[in-house]
Order: sequence, then structure tokens, then C-alpha cells
Amino acid sequence: MSSKTKTTSALEEIKPALVPKLRFPGFDKPWSYDPLSKILKEHKIKNTAGRDVFSVSMEYGIVNQIELLGRSFAASDTSHYTIGRRFDVVYTKSPLKAFPFGIVKQCKFDGEVALSPLYGVFTPPNPYVGLMIEAYFEAPNRSKEFLSPLCQKGAKNTLQITNTTFLSGRLPLPMEQAEQQKIAECLSSMDELISAQGRKVEILKVHKKGLMQRLFPRGGESQPDFRFPEFQNTGEWEREELSNCLKKVIDYRGKAPPKSDSGVPLITAKNVRFGWLDMTNDEYIEESKYEEWMTRGIPQAGDILFTTEAPLGNVALFPCSGKFALGQRLLTLRSKTERCLPEFLFHSLLSPTMQEDIDFHSTGSTAKGIKSSVFVRLSFCYPKNIDEQQRIADCLTSLDDLIATQTQKLEALKAHKKGLMQQIFPAPVEVEV
Repeated sequence: MSSKTKTTSALEEIKPALVPKLRFPGFDKPWSYDPLSKILKEHKIKNTAGRDVFSVSMEYGIVNQIELLGRSFAASDTSHYTIGRRFDVVYTKSPLKAFPFGIVKQCKFDGEVALSPLYGVFTPPNPYVGLMIEAYFEAPNRSKEFLSPLCQKGAKNTLQITNTTFLSGRLPLPMEQAEQQKIAECLSSMDELISAQGRKVEILKVHKKGLMQRLFPRGGESQPDFRFPEFQNTGEWEREELSNCLKKVIDYRGKAPPKSDSGVPLITAKNVRFGWLDMTNDEYIEESKYEEWMTRGIPQAGDILFTTEAPLGNVALFPCSGKFALGQRLLTLRSKTERCLPEFLFHSLLSPTMQEDIDFHSTGSTAKGIKSSVFVRLSFCYPKNIDEQQRIADCLTSLDDLIATQTQKLEALKAHKKGLMQQIFPAPVEVEV
């Protein structure tokens, strides 16, 4: 035996068995690390029966295209589309922001559907391994590590990868079907919990939207459909220009602020979401330039942040504590508290009626926006009784708190599944050969 052969044999002998950190009792065989072609078989069954066209979504999976997108984007003749069947694995080859090399999902419906001919559609030997493959590709880092070496970017950021090339990629998987089943059942249970919690959050959001439609008057009307009992005989609401309820409007639109890597946190339109402030997008201006930049006004607790474009109409309350600078595409509103409570103004700007009016008075086709001078002249309806304003604000704030609590539970479940996946699948460094 040559020295080279001896060295290779020695390396094979000392190479550790491929096993996950977390494992169900009763399973001790090493996992395989083979090309997907050993597990998945491509089928090219065409849609000759005219099945409904389904799309693939990272959030919702493989669902009816019209139900997901509101209309069909399919060709008039879909006979060349590929059939997808229950438990099939689908690779989209369509780049998304977090998944630049496409996404992988398992068909979880009964019957047959039509899928884009651009997709790769593959049949697994059993439903369990198909679900494991889908779960593997749910993590952006694992998806990129698998697909990046296999893909090439074409013109207009299109992905160039054949189904054969996709199947050449290797994945760590248990060899025993019984272990595959145990893991798949565990993942299915987690998915069911996440779906149930997600539905709970959506129900609360729908309830809030319906409640807001009743708590605020429709356009042109002077009373809402619903008033709390103690205010039913207090007269009609006041309707006038929004500017009459504003003490100050701070406008830093125009010139971009001088950004730096550290200093005073900067709030721009990117931070203001629909009803909340997202400070994960960290931007700063230098402490020494704060006074120089903030010459148009210093925001304070109780002020309301409103985005005038990109995106239009998002609203958030200014933080109760901390020092912040203000950036572009943003108005800061300070209400006349003797006439309109800031909490009421905040919720009112989020109401369907005000959002429709903001959109109606906006301009632009690609990116809609509204001028400050137009915005402050919008018709604004509010109860003259401050106690009624407070009652409405408290009701909606309580509902927001409930939605936030349930959303946190949803995120905790997702984080638990993510941590579980890191334990179930061997880390990439463990499967290098």
C-alpha cells in the first residue's frame, strides 16, 4: 500500500461520524452527506388537466396564486406548467432579499396544482425527508451556503442554475426513515404552534382595524358608528383643518443629515413603521454636529412622527426618553393638548379614514408623497371632550399592547424553532470534506 493510500485511509478512520447535537433516543447511526439526487427525483409531469396555478411564498408556502397575490400572473395557456403533488419539494430559483438564491418549499396540500415551468419540482421517497429539506432551507445562512456555490447570476439579477445542478448539492440527512419521521413530526408540531399563534395575531389585527373603522367617523361625517356609553350625548365631533390642532410641525426634509458610525441615534422614515418605531436600522450623526443640525426644532416625548414619502403615511410616537436626531422624509407633529391629545392624534392618523385621505391627497406614481403644506390642511375630525379622546386612545393602546404581547409570543416560538434547527442539523463546519 502506498504512503498516499495509507494517509487517506488514516484520515477516513479519524474523521468523526456526522451526527447532530440534538437527537431522539434510539438513533445512533451516522447521518449521510450525499447529493440531493440520491434523495429527490425530478419529475416533469405537465399541466395537461388545467389545474389551478399556485405560487411559492417564503411566509405562506405553496398557495393559490390568486388568493396570495389577488390576481393571476400565469400565462393564458398553462399546459406547459409543471404539476405539483402533495409532499413534492419545489425550488423556485427566484431571488428574495433574505434568500438571494431562491427558496425551497414542500407541497402540503391534497391533489395536484400547476407550478411555474421555471421551478424545479422533485419527489422525495417519503413525506418526512421532504419536510426536513424544507426546514433546512428556512435559515438564510444555510440556504446561501448550499445554493451560492451552485448558482450563477445572469442579466437583470436572474439566477442561472439547472435542476440537475441543484440536485448535485449535498445535504446532511438521517439515513433511517424512522428518525426522519421523528424529526418531521417534531417540526410539524412546531409549525402548527407557530401557525396557530400567527392566526391569533392576525385575528387581533383584523379586530383592531374593524374597531377603528367604528371608533372614527367616515369621511364627511361628524360622528363615529360607535361611541362609548358615557359620551353618547355629548354632541357631534369637531371637524377642521389638522393645522388647527397642531402647536408645532418640525420639518427636516430636504438636505440629508451628516451621518457617522456613532454618536446621536438618527430617526429617518426608514425607522417609522405603521404604529411603531423600529430602531434596528442604526444610523447616527456626530454628537458635535447635533446642535448644528437640529436647528428647526428638538423633538420631545409625546410628539408624533409622520412619514411623508417612501413610505407614505407611517406613524409612530417619539420615544419617551433618550436623545435623537431627525432625518429626511419625516414630519414631527406636536399637538395642542388642550384641544387634541397626542395619543388620540396618533391613533387617528392610523385610522382607515385618515389613511385614505392622506393617500387621496398624495402625488407621484412610482413613490407617492404628500407635501407638508397639503398634509396640515387635511380635514381632521375629533371629539371636543378630552375625556372621550382619552377613552378612545386608552382602548386602542390596550389593544396594541395585547397585539404586541401575542407578537412577542409568536417571535419566541420562531426563535425556539430556529434554535432547535441549529441543534437538529449538523453545523456546516461539521460536514466539510
